[in-house]
Amino acid sequence: MNNTGVRAVEVVVVGAGQAGLAAAFHLRRIGYRPDRDFVLLDHSPRPGGAWQFRWPTLTYDKVHGMHALPGMELTGADPRRPSSEVIGGYFDSYERTFGLRVHRPVSVLSVREGGADPSWAESAGPLGRGRLLVETSEGNYAARALINATGTWDRPFWPRFPGQEIFGGRQLHSAQYRGPEDFRAARVVVVGGGTSAVQQLLEIAPVAAATTWVTRRPPVFRAGPFGEEQGRAAVALVADRVRQGLPPRSVVSVTGLPMTEAVRRGRESGVLERLPLFERLTPTGVVWGDGRTVEADAILYATGFRPALDHLAPLRLREPGGGIRMDGTRTLRDARVHLVGYGPSASTIGANRAGRAAAVGIHRLLTEDPQPAEGERELAGILAS
Repeated sequence: MNNTGVRAVEVVVVGAGQAGLAAAFHLRRIGYRPDRDFVLLDHSPRPGGAWQFRWPTLTYDKVHGMHALPGMELTGADPRRPSSEVIGGYFDSYERTFGLRVHRPVSVLSVREGGADPSWAESAGPLGRGRLLVETSEGNYAARALINATGTWDRPFWPRFPGQEIFGGRQLHSAQYRGPEDFRAARVVVVGGGTSAVQQLLEIAPVAAATTWVTRRPPVFRAGPFGEEQGRAAVALVADRVRQGLPPRSVVSVTGLPMTEAVRRGRESGVLERLPLFERLTPTGVVWGDGRTVEADAILYATGFRPALDHLAPLRLREPGGGIRMDGTRTLRDARVHLVGYGPSASTIGANRAGRAAAVGIHRLLTEDPQPAEGERELAGILAS
């Protein structure tokens, strides 16, 4: 801490979900000390990342593709317990086992060039040159590098339709969904073609008076195994958009929906019979361009999320296309900033790999050494595989 009240650290990690914890683990493994060389900030009230906010009826056996954090497997989990409890407990144990010393709840308000604040830069002296000023609810940090792992949960995407303001029923986003009982005997329209839309629709249908599923594009169901080759191809499609400076699509959007037994039954029963997007809302429901109407008591928008990156706006990282161009996890407009859990790394296994890559890349930047330091060689080999 200097006389400006700003604490100097080598690295600030923002977000303690899967990607943030993986990055912190690898920083520690390379030799950076938690709460001295780097700080890990998380604005959520408790461990678990976005998982802690999942609806209670999403039990662990319904979770698709949860990949273990590096260095510690998740074992012995009761498949009937809510995934929020299972994964929240796992993350809590992980943080304590590796002594990551997460600061929470802490909100990161902005990240900007330290020298952009003349009054602070002048009083800070050398500390104000070449560092990022990270302004938070617990005080400010001057960091030589930043790993951003804020995910998407804080930015649910709400589509806009004519008539939303006059609809007399309930409108909510899937982030607000707490279980099917809230829709008992209701007529429900579910909007969205992703995994959450399908899971929530299948839960609601048995208790609702009626359900209608609408999507922008016809859903693609994936039958059979999804192997390493298919996974690489899907990630490559997302990565290509990022290279072009376009906003990333989710990895799930290019993998298709898994054809589980529950999905198969839903299709056979007609619950998963999809309609195209309606044109507008009315006071009592929705209407299509051809005059077709459906009466509704509730509209559930399972329309996904956008990356939570507003705090990085002062750095002007975005391209004209709206996305952030990157080389691996490093942003091209500022080599000090790495994004993990963004674009092609927005899956649990991708987040782990991105955490490793960011830790290695930042270490090389800070040491100005192009060669892997001792402790990095194994990581570099994994990244190359």
